[in-house]
Amino acid sequence: MEAAELQALSDTLMRAVRDDKWWSEEYRRLSPVLADFLRQAREWQRRQTSVSQRSAGRRTWATLEEMRYRHPEVFAELRRALDEYVPVEGERRDAVREVARKDSPALGVTTAQNDNTVSGGTFNGQVIQAATVNGGMHTYYGQPPHTDLAPVADWTRLDAADPIAFGVRRTRRVGAEPTMPPYIARDADSELEARVRTAAEAGGLVLVTGEPLSGKSRTAWAGMLANLPGTTRLFAPAIGTDLRGLPGVLRGRGGEQCVIWLDELDGHLGEHGLSPVVLAELVGLRVPVIATMSDEAYDAHRFGGQARARVLAGAEPVELTSDWTEPELLRLEDSYGDSRLEDASTWCEGARVTEYLAVAPELWDEWWRARRLNAHPHGHLLVRAAIDFARCGTDDMPIPLAALRRACALYEQEAARAAGESFEDALEWATAIRHSVAGMLIPGGSPDTWRVHSSLFSEAEARPGTPPVPLGLWLLAGEAMREAPPYLGAVLATAEKALVHRADGHPEVALVLGHLHEATGQTEDAQKWYRHSADAGGVEAAGIVGRALATQGEMAEAVPYLERAAEAGYTDARDYLVTVLVDRAVFWLDRSVEDGSPTAADYARRLREAVSLPPDAVIVEHFRSRLQEALDAVPDTVEE
Repeated sequence: MEAAELQALSDTLMRAVRDDKWWSEEYRRLSPVLADFLRQAREWQRRQTSVSQRSAGRRTWATLEEMRYRHPEVFAELRRALDEYVPVEGERRDAVREVARKDSPALGVTTAQNDNTVSGGTFNGQVIQAATVNGGMHTYYGQPPHTDLAPVADWTRLDAADPIAFGVRRTRRVGAEPTMPPYIARDADSELEARVRTAAEAGGLVLVTGEPLSGKSRTAWAGMLANLPGTTRLFAPAIGTDLRGLPGVLRGRGGEQCVIWLDELDGHLGEHGLSPVVLAELVGLRVPVIATMSDEAYDAHRFGGQARARVLAGAEPVELTSDWTEPELLRLEDSYGDSRLEDASTWCEGARVTEYLAVAPELWDEWWRARRLNAHPHGHLLVRAAIDFARCGTDDMPIPLAALRRACALYEQEAARAAGESFEDALEWATAIRHSVAGMLIPGGSPDTWRVHSSLFSEAEARPGTPPVPLGLWLLAGEAMREAPPYLGAVLATAEKALVHRADGHPEVALVLGHLHEATGQTEDAQKWYRHSADAGGVEAAGIVGRALATQGEMAEAVPYLERAAEAGYTDARDYLVTVLVDRAVFWLDRSVEDGSPTAADYARRLREAVSLPPDAVIVEHFRSRLQEALDAVPDTVEE
């Protein structure tokens, strides 16, 4: 959006919030966020005097500029709301006069009724001609003030300033953690600090440039804080603020030491901003200007003959990169006591620490808000499943997309809410690149595999109210890691930490532990957990325990477990139970035949026929062999 278009939107907004008719019709249709913003703007506009309306316009312009970058969805809604606004007739006349005033480069504007002449001398500017001007002739004189900046005494002290309020990106904060983690020294700090000290003595521009999310604002703020007294008065104007009157304000500062903070300097360059003239005056007053700028913006403004290039030409930038060096990473590893830095040291992608710290809260907030029905509930669920896969111990191991899709069904309530959004749309949303850095899901090393951005995993782990991983997901994680033994072992170790203390009285928990131990080849421990589950009432585990006991020849002990599972509908348990019972029957028939019972011999023959085709030759092979041996030992005393 061009500056002129943004200015027009600002002017329309100022008129609209004073228009009671528009307000009564439009206000109730706005979203809560925008309605609250406009309500405050309306109250603020009503408090302005006619003298301060120009300042109000500049502040409104700056607020809209910030909204456009930080909250594009609210800005888009505001534009839609104002697109159809038509001012009342009196407002139209005021708007025409305002346009005439802005377009005239003279010190005043004269409107005459019948001709273009101005009596009493020469008028070095434009004259507005009209066939008729109601109300006779009106002449306006006087140069508008460049600014109504607050006096230095009202500026914030450096030691009381909140860096986040002045442009430093926030990091995640859980519980009683400080607002910002401790600053980790960058390799460029020594160069930056020397320039800040020089500028503090002689004035001048100190500029830090770098890629997006390279830590420019935090580094520049740390350099300023470490090399200027805490009593220094800090001035950080909003983007678009008229700075032409700044030298005049500073001349009245008395003995106060001052610093000008211009985060995202490209928003402050221009005829009414930090021009070569204003910068020269600040140098003469020995006032330092500490600024930041992206590499892209610096390249766009630095080269050429325009005034903006002349401002930048005299300040060699201190350059930062998102890729941290080995010495910087070692300093990060040596930092203790802050979970955010510890997580960054462990999980940051490609040594891009500042990206990790800056993106973490943005990704988490966007993901969390996406759970709403009118947002991306299926995308939210898909990312949650990926987060929980990582919490199972898979860490940065890619997860097959099919496994993620199956995992979504384990969250019954969330899955019902997500039914209105397709899986394809959910995946597109979850994998979209944010802040030119990364998506919530990052592509794995093989096709159709994904892993969650590590900041979301670490955030979930740090939050005390994070729900537990669904039990079924532990089994899915074990299945997904079947071909990666080290990760499969990690899943088991993580499950033991998370589940063992929950196993007593919860047969389903013990069953999961049994399956995971069996998957890693720990048969003895697996049987222990299956028995734990069966004895706590678990019917699936009862069938597993019954089969194991029968295999070991413990028929009498196996029967109660198999009967419980068979009664619950487990068909394999029924098959095993039949075989076990036949085996027990043959055992006692054998004893009866030895005692001379002809009936026992008849039944023995029938059982031999019954087991000739067992229900599952693989499962019951052991019992069929034993049964056949017993039947062969029984004399055939009954005629066919």
